[in-house]
Amino acid sequence: MDRVELGRVLRARRKAAGRTIASVAMDAGLSVPYIANLENGRGNPTMSALQQLAAALGTRLEIGLLGETEDTAEPGGQDAVRRLMESPRVLKVAQRLAGKSWGDVSLVKERLQDALLALGAVIGGELSERDLDRLLDLLLLSRSGLGDAD
Repeated sequence: MDRVELGRVLRARRKAAGRTIASVAMDAGLSVPYIANLENGRGNPTMSALQQLAAALGTRLEIGLLGETEDTAEPGGQDAVRRLMESPRVLKVAQRLAGKSWGDVSLVKERLQDALLALGAVIGGELSERDLDRLLDLLLLSRSGLGDAD
């Protein structure tokens, strides 16, 4: 995740919790300008600051190393899911769902990625673009008022 994406996620989680920057800063023991800079994609947060922010926002910090080899890849194809998440259709559907009060686009994409990983674990194999399209269609069809699937 790059700095801009981190900022979007931090802001979305803070707003979803109905919190101000000042209240999060107080709980995290960080300054308001520091958090504002992070939310705007600036700054280089320390691991400690990220842990404090996660705790203040009632979530946990997960850190992973990318570039797994085939021998260590998880069932369900994490690499395949990452590739699928770059599909233009994913962004389009995430924007539609976010517009229907599902949260920030980055949070919708994060939830979609989690769903794809879970689906991959259930089928025990690598996911295809057809699997992704089926899941996107299901999400669109399950929400009344979203109209026809793309």
